[in-house]
Amino acid sequence: MAYSDFTLERVVNEFDLEVRRSALFPEVTPLALSHWLEQTLALTRQFVSATASEKARSEFVVMPLLVEIVNRNPGQMAIYSGKNLEVDRDRGLTGECDFILALGEMVDIIVRPICCIVEAKKQDLEAGTGQCAAQMVAAQQFNQRRHPDLTTIFGCVTTGEMWQFLQLRDRNFQIDNRLYFINEIPLILGCLQTILDFYQPSLIPT
Repeated sequence: MAYSDFTLERVVNEFDLEVRRSALFPEVTPLALSHWLEQTLALTRQFVSATASEKARSEFVVMPLLVEIVNRNPGQMAIYSGKNLEVDRDRGLTGECDFILALGEMVDIIVRPICCIVEAKKQDLEAGTGQCAAQMVAAQQFNQRRHPDLTTIFGCVTTGEMWQFLQLRDRNFQIDNRLYFINEIPLILGCLQTILDFYQPSLIPT
């Protein structure tokens, strides 16, 4: 069993979570796109369509937005793509993650994960939510061993066109009560920046 085998119901039952919907980013500040991001998305838009593969969407849509946040916050956030997060094989918390965002500069191994991003298969956000929730539980347990102050983990399930944000705080699993769409990139960037800003006190080396 691995992350992709989980449904949301299974994660909730096996890890004793409480689920609710709420406004995760009620006052998110939209961020203007940099010239680099505008150019990049203009060039890649021709490769992305409703029938594009998850890989294409991750390369041409998701990754540029993540890189934009890294460029705005040098040395504060690392992006890991396709990395394995091995936490508890017996409970299924193992496998490859589409994207993991971590605090600090890029190093060879994942150190302080703060956000798990899952590419929804077949445009199915609901199916991707269980997989993302399992990865968030794993990231939370990973941090408990070395960084117990990082008790909150964010998540996101995206088709490239739609973005659904999530949060795991202790045992409380929250699903954002609104979706963000590709025509709302300034707001999506604002959500990603808000996630990083949430951890600012933790950026001080310990």
